[in-house]
Amino acid sequence: MIFPRPRLIWIAVAAFPVALLPALLYPRLWGIWLVCLALTVLAFGLDVLLSVPPRMMSVAVECPQRVAVGELGVAKVTLRAPRSAGQVELLLDLHPDFVHQPIRAVRLQPARPETLDIALQALRRGALTVDEAWVRWTGPLRLAGRRKRVPIHRTVAVIPSLKAVRAAAFRYFGAQHFQSGVQVERFVGAGSEFEALREYVPGHDIRAINWKASARHRKLLTQQFRAERNHQVVLAVDTGHLMSEPLDGLARLDHAISSALLLAYVSLRLGDRVGMFGFDAGARAWIEPHGGLHAFSRLEALSAQLAYSNEETNFTLGLAELSSRLRRRSLVVVFTEFVDTVTAELMVENLSRLAQRQLVVFVSLRDPSLDALALGWPKRLSDVQRAVVASEFVREREGVLAQLRRIGIHCIDAAPNAVSVQLVNRYLEVKRREQIA
Repeated sequence: MIFPRPRLIWIAVAAFPVALLPALLYPRLWGIWLVCLALTVLAFGLDVLLSVPPRMMSVAVECPQRVAVGELGVAKVTLRAPRSAGQVELLLDLHPDFVHQPIRAVRLQPARPETLDIALQALRRGALTVDEAWVRWTGPLRLAGRRKRVPIHRTVAVIPSLKAVRAAAFRYFGAQHFQSGVQVERFVGAGSEFEALREYVPGHDIRAINWKASARHRKLLTQQFRAERNHQVVLAVDTGHLMSEPLDGLARLDHAISSALLLAYVSLRLGDRVGMFGFDAGARAWIEPHGGLHAFSRLEALSAQLAYSNEETNFTLGLAELSSRLRRRSLVVVFTEFVDTVTAELMVENLSRLAQRQLVVFVSLRDPSLDALALGWPKRLSDVQRAVVASEFVREREGVLAQLRRIGIHCIDAAPNAVSVQLVNRYLEVKRREQIA
């Protein structure tokens, strides 16, 4: 496609009054403006002929197969032309769930390819597309512009972010720390699973003395215990419409999945069995609890398939279905969201019913902006009104959480950047106290 550049338009606008002035002084000179018009058209046509034709402008696009939600991926675009094309501008037509990228420019030299890295940052999970590449450049006179559209139609799989999981693996399960026994020592002494025999020293619990072993070795030996392994941990993720709301640039569902995968990794490394359950208006996904790190890839694959839903969450149907699938007492971590006490009534009722047989941890994501509105210093009357409404929401939220705590449910209500740490710490505390068994 050929189009005029701003320089051509400015030349035409400036040349018209100059060419018209002689005609005002002497009418027979009216043809001068026709000469100026012809010269302008001739210059435009010459610039078109000297510019690189679209068929000779080579555009190659290389897209990643997968990108983690919220993290940066890179699409590489290579431009090549047989002769100088001056400054070439590039724009990728991306799926709306990708962060919009500005126009990129590069000077293209003859037969010398230039590669541009275009950032791909997804706001939601799913199969997102890179649709087209638009390239435009000018002729040597910079009067005419050329444009080329290159269909791409590449699909990029946007998967849950494992950044927090990788950070936790490095922090808690690094080779040096793991070999030195840091994680094992964390649970020694307060559990119910036999760990080892240790020589008695003053201060040890005399009830832990193993008299038979002491008689064989002719010295007092005490039994050392550790937290029991092979517990069941079930991650129940609500995919209803409230979980699709954005929070800190990502949907609540994506924050919940990242925290769930982090807890799954820690639980698997500590010897427990982990399963996952997704629900909204009904049961959407289920994986039986399995142990071993090989189970993490299955959990990751299932979490990538948890779709955003516009339906209202049916806690009665979803939690009843989950309860029927659990054949032994488990730690059930429910990731969900609520608005006020009215919408939370059925949620509290069904969670209390689930807590009669299982140990339940309730996880919700707190919106920092809501607290900022409630506690912010008002400058106008409208600020006071917003603060009153926000304070009412905060008060009702605290009331629901207090009601859940009274019925024995562990509650975590934290900002997205803090919920993962609090969740892992609560899991370790529950495991240390042997509350699952």
